[in-house]
Amino acid sequence: MAEPKQRPVRRATDDVSLRARGIYLLPNLFTSAALFAGFYAIVQAMNSNFEQSAIAIFIAMVMDGLDGRVARMTNTQSAFGAEYDSLSDMVSFGVAPALIIYVWALKPMGKLGWIAAFIYCACAALRLARFNTKLDDAFQDKRYFQGLPSPAAAALIAGFVWVAYEYGVSGREIFFGAIQMKWMAWGLTVFAAGSMVSDLKFYSGKDINLKESVPFVAVLAILVTFVLISYSPPEVLFTVVLVYALSGYYLWAKSRIRRPGNTG
Repeated sequence: MAEPKQRPVRRATDDVSLRARGIYLLPNLFTSAALFAGFYAIVQAMNSNFEQSAIAIFIAMVMDGLDGRVARMTNTQSAFGAEYDSLSDMVSFGVAPALIIYVWALKPMGKLGWIAAFIYCACAALRLARFNTKLDDAFQDKRYFQGLPSPAAAALIAGFVWVAYEYGVSGREIFFGAIQMKWMAWGLTVFAAGSMVSDLKFYSGKDINLKESVPFVAVLAILVTFVLISYSPPEVLFTVVLVYALSGYYLWAKSRIRRPGNTG
């Protein structure tokens, strides 16, 4: 009679490798939703439905923020999910905003227009690649991002288009006989691109613990924010994202002023 075969002993490292190779449904559903929103934004921009394309970018932001939190809360992080999330971000926050701003305002500028759109797209790819390579950096301050996050840069572009659309302003209009909307769009695109690949620090919010108690004022501020967003979504969302995009430059200027020797 043959002896029964012994089962191989499972080690902790085996569980880690299986988790690294595994594919989990729940967080990847949110990533897929973000990817769909980014693709939908591109399609709507091609059909000149700029309001819907801008809204789709903000929806992609929400889905992108949820997939990571859901993965951590349910302990379903995986190497596949990380790679899938990066590819989704490239479409939703790299390609989609570049095409939206190009179709809306930059196309009549010829080479200058598509070059600015490409610069934004390339900087988004560089920003994502740099972020991925520093995930395991133990010396990195987790409270801050290095460079403007690509979702915030995308929201800056989409919010600008959304506000202009809300007021009936097209990408080819001229203000006060001199200021052309296409040049404002060009400058904002280059600004967002440069901010993504900069070394500026932007608050990440990763040190916020949702399980801890907060003051009553914080809850009241959140309620007021939701009321303002529901009252006028384009203006409020664009203002919030613009302030966040400028916060990195504020922190940089503040650190320069506080350096030893800068007492004047």
